[in-house]
Amino acid sequence: MSKLKKIIENVRLWKGVAIVSGVYSFIFCVLIIANFTQINRVDPVNTKVLNTLVERLKENPNDNQLREEIRELDLLARKAYFTNQWQIKNGGYMLMIGVLVLIIALQFIRLATKGLPVVDTENDDKLLYTQNKARKWVSIGGATLVVVALVFAFITQNQLKSTFINAAQASNNEAKSQVSNPPAVQETTETKVVETPQNVTAEVADASKEKKLEVATAKVEKKEQVQQPPVSNQVVTAVNYPSDNELKNNFPNFRGFGGNAIAYQKNIPVSWDGPSGQNILWKVAIPLPGYNSPVIWGDKIFVAGANASKREVYCFDRNSGKLLWTANADNIQGSPVKSPDVQGDTGQSAPTISTDGKRVYVIFANGDIMTVDMNGTRVWAKNLGVPQNHYGHSSSLITYKNLVIVQYDQRTNPRVLALSSTNGDEVWSTPRKVKISWSSPIIVNTGSRTELILVAEPFVTSYDPATGKQLWSMDCISGEVGPSLAYADGVVFALNEYASLTAIKVGDTPQKLWESSDYLSDVPSPVATDKYLFVVTSYGTVVCYDAKTGTSYWTKEFENGFYSSPIIAEGKIYLLDKQGVMHIFNADKTYTSVGEAKLGEKSVCTPAFANGRIYIRGDKNLYCIGK
Repeated sequence: MSKLKKIIENVRLWKGVAIVSGVYSFIFCVLIIANFTQINRVDPVNTKVLNTLVERLKENPNDNQLREEIRELDLLARKAYFTNQWQIKNGGYMLMIGVLVLIIALQFIRLATKGLPVVDTENDDKLLYTQNKARKWVSIGGATLVVVALVFAFITQNQLKSTFINAAQASNNEAKSQVSNPPAVQETTETKVVETPQNVTAEVADASKEKKLEVATAKVEKKEQVQQPPVSNQVVTAVNYPSDNELKNNFPNFRGFGGNAIAYQKNIPVSWDGPSGQNILWKVAIPLPGYNSPVIWGDKIFVAGANASKREVYCFDRNSGKLLWTANADNIQGSPVKSPDVQGDTGQSAPTISTDGKRVYVIFANGDIMTVDMNGTRVWAKNLGVPQNHYGHSSSLITYKNLVIVQYDQRTNPRVLALSSTNGDEVWSTPRKVKISWSSPIIVNTGSRTELILVAEPFVTSYDPATGKQLWSMDCISGEVGPSLAYADGVVFALNEYASLTAIKVGDTPQKLWESSDYLSDVPSPVATDKYLFVVTSYGTVVCYDAKTGTSYWTKEFENGFYSSPIIAEGKIYLLDKQGVMHIFNADKTYTSVGEAKLGEKSVCTPAFANGRIYIRGDKNLYCIGK
């Protein structure tokens, strides 16, 4: 008992406790007030970044990657909420404990000093008055600070609760509103096919076959947990779309029919000379620069050109070289004011035009995509968002039935999408978990179905071109992929510099046939037959492989490098080097040169073919070569 009394009467001890608890309480007061200030300065629910992303999601509701970003940011906001809630709630309790300890310590000090204070005779009355007044205001100030901190703690805690409750209610109301007002179903204006009994029977058989394929595909997709696009309301139809023979008889997109680098034209010349004019039927300047390759439909040939301020499509008469019309890609809603920075090797107009004989489709480095009819009249135009691509967008367009397909592999939100060729509406969009690429899509018929096949690190991926549904995928490539794929006889070939060359037997369960890393390409795309694969490097080496085994048959070094991709025509390979020299050799297991023809102008573009003619885009001019 005497020990407890000694502790109670230990004035020095309680003065120390009072000082520590006082400082402790002061610190918690400051932290609570600072927390209150921060919470009122930053709204944890309605941040500018989060709201911007939500608005973007409303415009692109199928953008699953964006949805994931929003979820992550929302998670951070909720973490901040609970952290603040915990800090404020427990900070208030800790403050009250500190104040309580301070009051107890002061009471013990008062009890231990019951005697009258000793008056220092050396201090005058004025000093004593000042000290008394200071103690009074310090006490009032301290008490006010504590009260303010506790009030702020109470207000802040309830304010945060209210903020999130209101946000949750707003979200629920919006969801209910969407449910009560479902989006209108877009009516298609496409002509319907009149079904004959035979057609119906055939379709039933096909449907049964496709159903089996879908079941098999679903098993693979379940294993890979692939995100599939929503089912489109629009009908993908081949009505008014040219037949395969019509597409083959023309040269409708980058590397011809299906983008597979096979030309079906005949009577192709093997000799010409630009400087002397030998076999140069005409030559015409292209107004604006571009690295896209020419495409052909009927008697019309199309190229695009652009600089930082202007974008155009040109139509030339295929027989005379006369410029028939120019279509300006301007006044497009959503188009950025400033063109993106691009590399000199890519420029503002690297993607090649695609045409289905009804319309012409073009895309530029700023994300503007435009469609004009065969007379140059604009049909529709829109901006897909500036591609986040440090070299500049260069993936070419390709058409399938009433769709124009865009491979949009960029830094964020990479995807492949299909737009209606008639009005530009998005028919389907499939997100891709890949890095930036510059390659272009190919469309092939594998015998059992038509597949849209793309390549970008780390996958070669096949899609149903009508729906965007992923059919299969193989992890086999790395780096910023530039070359497009080659396909022949059920095997697709993918390569990239500093990565590998891979041969894949396609199917629901794709198989890797062989790999090589000896000769790789960073720009030119390979080309294949059912027997051979030809790989072209940008530094001037050409290699012939056995397509099924990977056995190397021959290697040929050329003086100049290649950016142009090889095309096989009439059993011969046409390969244009950077100096404009066309190397022509047999597509065979032994190297046999057929000829070398000079354009007289540098070129990095891939030639287009018509019966008896070759069309080449040089750095400045478009050439027509014939016998």
